[in-house]
Amino acid sequence: MRLRGFTLVVLPFLLSACGSPAPSVSTTPTPTGPAWVTVNPGRATAAPSVAPSGSYRGGLPPVSYLPTGSACAVQWEQDIEKVMIPMIVTVGTGSIKVQWPNRYGNRYRVTAVRQDLVSGAQPEPVWQTVTTGSECTSGATISGLLSGVAYVVWLDAPDTPRGPDGSRGLYSGRSSIVKPL
Repeated sequence: MRLRGFTLVVLPFLLSACGSPAPSVSTTPTPTGPAWVTVNPGRATAAPSVAPSGSYRGGLPPVSYLPTGSACAVQWEQDIEKVMIPMIVTVGTGSIKVQWPNRYGNRYRVTAVRQDLVSGAQPEPVWQTVTTGSECTSGATISGLLSGVAYVVWLDAPDTPRGPDGSRGLYSGRSSIVKPL
């Protein structure tokens, strides 16, 4: 009987130590307009604003090259995070024309990979090698493609600089799905 009385006294303290209070849910509407900072619970306060010095527009501008001809005036959008070579892809009858800025070496590889489902081992892509000169824009036409079939164009710059361990940085481009006419 004595043990039962002790258990009844101690049990509520033990149970309260194991649980945590339920999180509180605020039903206060979120203020609209400029950014807000909560200083006191339940009271929104406007965030301090500091005028930046200088002329910073934010973001990265599109890649452009000094114009020495009409091909050099192309504004290339580049995905800096993925180090993707920007491309312009134009579909033709059974072909795809690919253009890119010539700044990743003098040798490129380009291929069009079919996007239909294949069971088993995937066929190896057939790469076309393109050697460039000093022009601003490089390009190639991939022909012999099936009309209306979905392809993704891959571009690779295999002559980009290598690191001390022999590894090569990722310098490649990829199109969205395109279908030749």
